[in-house]
Amino acid sequence: MRDYDEVTAFLGEWGPFQRLIFFLLSASIIPNGFNGMSVVFLAGTPEHRCRVPDTANLSSAWRNHSVPLRLQDGHEVPHSCRRYRLEAISNFSALGLEPGRDVDLEQLEQESCLDGWEFSQDVYLSTIVTEWNLVCEDDWKAPLTTSLFFGGVLVGSFISGQLSDRFGRKNVLFVTMGMQTGFSFLQVFSKNFEMFTVLFILVGMGQISNYVAAFVLGTEILGKDWRKLLLALTVPGVLCAALWWFIPESPRWLISQGRFKEAEVIIHRAAKINGIVAPSTLFEPSELQDLSSQKQQSHSILDLLRSRNIRMVTIMSIILWMTISVGYFGLSLDTPNLHGDVYVNCFLSAVVEVPAYILAWLLLQHLPRRYSMATALFLGGSVLLFVQLVPPDLYYLATVLVMVGKFGVTAAFSMVYVYTAELYPTVVRNMGVGVSSTASRLGSILAPYFIYLGAYDRFLPYILMGSLTILTAILTLFLPESFGTPLPDTIDQMLRVKGIKYRQTPNHTRELKDGEENPTVLKSTAF
Repeated sequence: MRDYDEVTAFLGEWGPFQRLIFFLLSASIIPNGFNGMSVVFLAGTPEHRCRVPDTANLSSAWRNHSVPLRLQDGHEVPHSCRRYRLEAISNFSALGLEPGRDVDLEQLEQESCLDGWEFSQDVYLSTIVTEWNLVCEDDWKAPLTTSLFFGGVLVGSFISGQLSDRFGRKNVLFVTMGMQTGFSFLQVFSKNFEMFTVLFILVGMGQISNYVAAFVLGTEILGKDWRKLLLALTVPGVLCAALWWFIPESPRWLISQGRFKEAEVIIHRAAKINGIVAPSTLFEPSELQDLSSQKQQSHSILDLLRSRNIRMVTIMSIILWMTISVGYFGLSLDTPNLHGDVYVNCFLSAVVEVPAYILAWLLLQHLPRRYSMATALFLGGSVLLFVQLVPPDLYYLATVLVMVGKFGVTAAFSMVYVYTAELYPTVVRNMGVGVSSTASRLGSILAPYFIYLGAYDRFLPYILMGSLTILTAILTLFLPESFGTPLPDTIDQMLRVKGIKYRQTPNHTRELKDGEENPTVLKSTAF
C-alpha cells in the first residue's frame, strides 16, 4: 500500500505549481496582518485634558489654569482626568482674583471631566478612543477591545480546525476570509463601543494569523481618521476573493474523504504546470479500496498527558508559547507609547521582523534548537530589562533596545513552530501544536493588559515581559534536542525531557534518549 507522498513523488518538491500555490496563499493572508495590528492605530489614545465649556464665565488666566498639573517623565503636564471645580474657579474669576497669586491652586478642590475631553489631533484626527471617550474611568475598554479580538482568534482557531476537517481547507479558507472582510467592513458603521467590539470579535474569529510588516504602508498614505483607515484595510480582503479560482483544495484531504477523482484532477493539473507527465493511473483499484476502508487508530487530547515525558513536554510548550506570545504582541501593541513618531516606530517594529525571520531560518538550518531558542529569548528578555536604566534624554536608545527585544522575541516565535512540531510524535503532532497555539492565543489576550500597566509605571511592562522571557529561556534548555534527529512516530519514541528520571516498563517501547536514532522517519514533500 503506497502512501500519498509516494504516489505524488513524480511531481517534485518545489516546482512551478508548488511555488504558485505558495505565493497565492501568501497573498490571501495579507489582510490578516492589517486586521491583526490595526488596533494599534484604531484604538490610539492621543494626549487629552478636561474640556472647559466655552460658556464658562472664566478669564483667560483662569481658563489657562483650569486643569491641574501632574508630573510625567520629569515634566509637568496637564492632568488627563481632573480639573479644578468649575463653580469655584468661576467665582474667583468673577471676583478678579488671579490664579497662583491670589489663590493657592494646590488647595483648590478638583472634579472629574464632567464636560468631556479635548483630544490632541497632532497624530490622529479620530480614533475609537476619541469618538467614544475611552479614557480615565473607561480607559480599560481600549485594551479590552484588543483582548476580545484575540479571544475571537482563539475561538476561531477551534472552529476553523473542526470545519476544515469536515468541509475542506479551501472552503474554510475563503469563508473565514469573507467573514473577516465582511465584519471588518461593518465596523466602519459602528455606532458605539459595544457594536465595534462585538464586530471585532467576529473579525478575530475569521482571522488565522497576524503579520504586521505590511500595515504601515497603508496607514502612512491613507490618513489619520479611523473609519477611512478601517475601510481601506478592508478592501484587500475583497480582492482576495478572486483567488478562489486559483487555489485548489488539498488532495490529501480529498483522499481522506474518499473523493479520489477530484484529487487526481488536481494532481494531474500540478503535473501539467510542472511540465511533468503524470502516470495515467495514480491509484490502483486495490489501493482505492484500501483507502476507503482504512481506519486509523484514533487519539484524543488526553494522549498529550498520557506519559510523564509527553506531559512535561506539553506543560513546557504551553508556558513557552504563552510567554513568547505575550512578549511579541505586547511589544507590537506598545509601539505607539514609545517616544517619537508613532508611524515611524510601528514601521521599525515591523521591519525588524524581517532580519529576525532570516536569522531564525539560518539557525534552524545549522544549529541546535534549544540553544537557538534560548539565545533568542535571552537576547529579547535582557535588553527589555535594560530599558529602565536608560536616561530620559536618551529616549532613542530606549527605542533601539525595545526593537532589539522585538527582534529576539520574533526570532523565537518563528522557531517555536518548527521546534514544537519536531518534539511531538506523528500520532498527536497536530493536537500538540494546536494546544500550544491555544496557549499562544491566551498570551495574546493577556498582552494588552501588560501594556495597560504602563499607565502606573512606564517601565513595568518591560520588566515583566523581560523577566518572563528570560525565565522561559532557562526553561527551554530542559527540553529535548530535536536537531538532526528523525521525527518520532509514536509517543513511546519521543525524545526525553532533560533532568527527569524515567522507569522502563516491559509493556511499552522505551522512549528515545536524546540523539538516539529513530528507525522510522516521517517523510513529506512540499506539496
